[in-house]
Amino acid sequence: MNRIEHNRQIYQKVSARTSRYVTHEYSTSFSLSIFLLHQDLRGPIRGIYGFVRLTDELVDTFHETDQSAELQSFKEQTYQAIRNRFSSNPVLHYFQQVVHDYQIDESLIETFFNSMEMDLHHNRYDRSAFEDYIYGSAEVVGLMCLHVFCEGDHEIFDQLKPYALKLGAAYQKVNFLRDLGEDMEELNRTYFPQFDRYNLNWHTKNQIEQEIETDFNTAYQGITRLPIKAKFGVYVSYLYYRRLFQKIKQTSPDQILDRRIRISNVRKGYILCEAYMHHKLNRIRPTR
Repeated sequence: MNRIEHNRQIYQKVSARTSRYVTHEYSTSFSLSIFLLHQDLRGPIRGIYGFVRLTDELVDTFHETDQSAELQSFKEQTYQAIRNRFSSNPVLHYFQQVVHDYQIDESLIETFFNSMEMDLHHNRYDRSAFEDYIYGSAEVVGLMCLHVFCEGDHEIFDQLKPYALKLGAAYQKVNFLRDLGEDMEELNRTYFPQFDRYNLNWHTKNQIEQEIETDFNTAYQGITRLPIKAKFGVYVSYLYYRRLFQKIKQTSPDQILDRRIRISNVRKGYILCEAYMHHKLNRIRPTR
């Protein structure tokens, strides 16, 4: 191996490790779920998460910058990385490889960026805008991951696509409920069209929860059909979000607005044990 090829391989390792670091620092829960995937899938899923996470930061965190210009620049860098199969940004460099290796449709990336742009211009969403936002910010990310899980099997991808969409939607809506107070106070955003920011009551909260419950129930049917390399890791993340959702359902509207609901590390350990037993006994099933 010559020196140039050797250095290429080093840069590839650095890029992969950067995406791994980003994933771990931003979400220990997702890091665990990814670790429970087959080793062939871990890196590519971290590559997707790292890209999504950094893009999200541009619209959620750095308000002292020209966020619209920064987002547009990052978008251009992303497409340039895909065209050139290289980026000086390690996260984008690794993401472009995932896009090429798993034939991720660029329309999914474009739709994702469209939703990120919505965060810069919307602070309230009607039903149509809400559905567009959920699709672009979460459902298409689920489809990107599904491309990795199916490893080029287009027939399985087409079969599982409706379920991947629902799982992405369920996760995002749970995140919205969990972060309701913070989104209002810090970002001046309200995502749920049913929600009156000055009067969240049990009736409205139950309406939102019924919608999420339907998404979860549909998504579970797809988890049972996932390729074996992906099934256990996705099932663990599913159980984690179901437990978080159950805790949110038991929390009053006032408390939802006042504090961020979390799952303790002890409970996460229990969820992992439960998932492992179901997996070993071939009894993967939705949580009670």
